[in-house]
Amino acid sequence: MMKKNILDYLEEKVKEIPNNVVFEEDHRDITYLRFEEEAKRVGTGILKHSVIRGRVAVYLDKGIDCLLAMFGALYSNSLYCVLDTKSPVERIDRILDILDPQMIITDEKNAENIYCASRPKAKIVLLENLKRQDMDEVLIASVLEKAIDTDPAYILFTSGSTGVPKGSVVSHRSVINYAESVTETFHLGSEVIFGSQTPFYFSMSVLDIFVTLRTGGKLVVIPKMLFSFPVKLIEFLNEHRINTLYWVPTAMNIVANRNTFSAILPQYLTKILFAGEVMPVKQLNYWIDHLPDCLFANLYGPTEITDTGTYYIVNRRFEDNETLPIGVPFRNSDVIILNDKNELVKGEEEGEICFRGSFLGYGYFDDWEKTAQVFCQNPLNTHYPESIYRTGDIGRYNEYGEILYISRKDFQIKRNGCRIELGEVESNVAAIPQIQNCVCIYDQNAMKIVLYYVGNIQEEELSILLQEKLVKYMQPDHIVREKRLPVNANGKYDRQALMKEYQERR
Repeated sequence: MMKKNILDYLEEKVKEIPNNVVFEEDHRDITYLRFEEEAKRVGTGILKHSVIRGRVAVYLDKGIDCLLAMFGALYSNSLYCVLDTKSPVERIDRILDILDPQMIITDEKNAENIYCASRPKAKIVLLENLKRQDMDEVLIASVLEKAIDTDPAYILFTSGSTGVPKGSVVSHRSVINYAESVTETFHLGSEVIFGSQTPFYFSMSVLDIFVTLRTGGKLVVIPKMLFSFPVKLIEFLNEHRINTLYWVPTAMNIVANRNTFSAILPQYLTKILFAGEVMPVKQLNYWIDHLPDCLFANLYGPTEITDTGTYYIVNRRFEDNETLPIGVPFRNSDVIILNDKNELVKGEEEGEICFRGSFLGYGYFDDWEKTAQVFCQNPLNTHYPESIYRTGDIGRYNEYGEILYISRKDFQIKRNGCRIELGEVESNVAAIPQIQNCVCIYDQNAMKIVLYYVGNIQEEELSILLQEKLVKYMQPDHIVREKRLPVNANGKYDRQALMKEYQERR
């Protein structure tokens, strides 16, 4: 049967394997049947608050309860938006201003913070109360009967170049197409047990969650603190018989850099996928050398196309100083690389990586101007409307026909699996009264954000202040106070000069 809603995956598996565990976290798990029942209770509660086809913000820590809130929103035929409970209140407030949700679901633990940030007109409801709601399957069925696959499923907010977060809107159809392609490409079946590393407000979680439901597998939430103790992390993987990973390279690097496999090896891993940033070959080779029978794959793509659109299954040896390809498009996804003349690149010519196909999202919530800049007509097609997404990433083809990622076109960076606009960091710093002007640069080799500023505030004081204003992964690694900032011939801040200065200081 053709699927029109990602809930179809869950309900299909409830009929086939109702008593199998679908989600597991430390000291708690839940079966497919129980998860469906509890999500429907949450969905019923949302509907009885008169939220139908609305926007539901989820302010909960990563875990089963967060998933119940997400799927409860889907059962009300609403879209969900997961918020980071560790984000500064200022950022949450900006996101809520844009999203303008009809409801915010939180719990007793996080309620105080969200009350500080939320807009008064948004209903704030405790998940504990929604889970006690009597399930009304007739009401849910009547609402979902009107659902179609082009309805939005969720909004994920990423960093914005103007200092304003961008909410990427993705439909059920895009998620279904993505889950089907990933499942087919990597031959994933009901035996899959994911070890979930990425937050649910991050696009990489889409693969973990919905491929789990597509296959009838299981997703195990890995406690974040274990990534500070790599031996205990591998013990956890073994204890829970985890066989599939989809991690950011930073997490894999922790294991490699501490030579963890000299003490303990994963016993059940068969497939190791990674995305979100460039994977260093030196650390990848460490994994491959110790786990030679595993499949390793490099995935690439932005939040705006659901999660990733290309993949490269590592099939040859790379030297430590080489760069992995990002590979070829998934089934039902396509990449075109365009030069400055909007023509297809030839040979080893570099150009902008652009995506077309069913993975594409709708654009940015309530930001028509930004959407039009990057979701635009395919310049190779002048005969009918066809959208492509311009990633802003530069790439080219190698001699194998594989795509190579070269760099960003602008100042957008990826670090620790999170996409960051340096402009958002700058705008938050510039808003501080004591700051006169500032510039952020990014040292790609050292993976360090460096903030240069002019102002009447000491570096240490500014660092403490930014811990309150910026998400942890956006905070500068080095802060340098200057009497003045260099400018180039165009009158703009000379970032190249600052980069040179920083590298000379290192």
